Amino acid sequence: MDINKVFTVLVICSLNYYMLFSQELEPRAMNNLPIGTNFLIGGYGFANGNILMDPAIPIEDLNSNLHTGFAAYVRSINLFGLSAKVDVIIPYAAGDWEGNLDDEYSTRSQNGFGDMRVRFSFNFLGSKAMNISDFQNYKPESVSGISVQIIAPTGDYNPEELINIGSNRWAFKTQWGFARNFNKWIIESYVGMWIFTKNTNFLNGNQLSQKPLYTVKVHFIRELPKKMWVALNVGYGIGGKTELNDVPRDTKISTSRLGLIYALPVAKKHTVKFAYISGFRFKRGPDFDAISLSYQYRWNKQK
Repeated sequence: MDINKVFTVLVICSLNYYMLFSQELEPRAMNNLPIGTNFLIGGYGFANGNILMDPAIPIEDLNSNLHTGFAAYVRSINLFGLSAKVDVIIPYAAGDWEGNLDDEYSTRSQNGFGDMRVRFSFNFLGSKAMNISDFQNYKPESVSGISVQIIAPTGDYNPEELINIGSNRWAFKTQWGFARNFNKWIIESYVGMWIFTKNTNFLNGNQLSQKPLYTVKVHFIRELPKKMWVALNVGYGIGGKTELNDVPRDTKISTSRLGLIYALPVAKKHTVKFAYISGFRFKRGPDFDAISLSYQYRWNKQK
């Protein structure tokens, strides 16, 4: 197979499992929490469309059916008297892909663990570190913070295959956010940048590199009775142009996502979330529809 011919039918997706189902359209990410609060989260999602697990390279006319599950842990911490959080996410996926590769119909099925994510978030405005008793009267007008996320190449990867669950490279995302409270409404906005290291063993020893990808997101959140809430989410990404063996390719991403999330507390420390996400491209990127269901359990040893 001629790698240069193969690449002519490739586009950039810049999308993987957790970006699909929650991370890239995640409202309330800047929520302040009492220090020592823990979350254990598990979920399932299904997506159909032109989508891959690797934030690098899908195929034109690709059709995918992707089942994913994930486990995550979140803990709030005190950083110089301000609120901060650390979270870890481990995904598992099973997918079927079919499409035209070098004018030939090709299929691929795979299941296994995806790339692990670790994120550190720090609110520097409107989020003083507090214990549970102080937190009961907390109601900020404005909150602002930054986060740094690392995606480690821990997922299943076969350099002889074009489509993989793992990406065989590191990725880093920095993000700044600002939230404003209006009675029962919260409006959040974020700007971010993805940076990717090189995949030096892409499809039989070739080298894949990718320019930064820039993102912007807005969330409109409505608080409902009994601590329920619903959020309308909009995101846009641009950039991420790739090079194959240091040769630039016409693969600049221009893609958008819309999402709707509903959170339902089912007990004092238990919450269920339902989400629908749709992605569409203006030039390059994914076209997909996805649904997900997640459950979270919260606890804090403070009295």
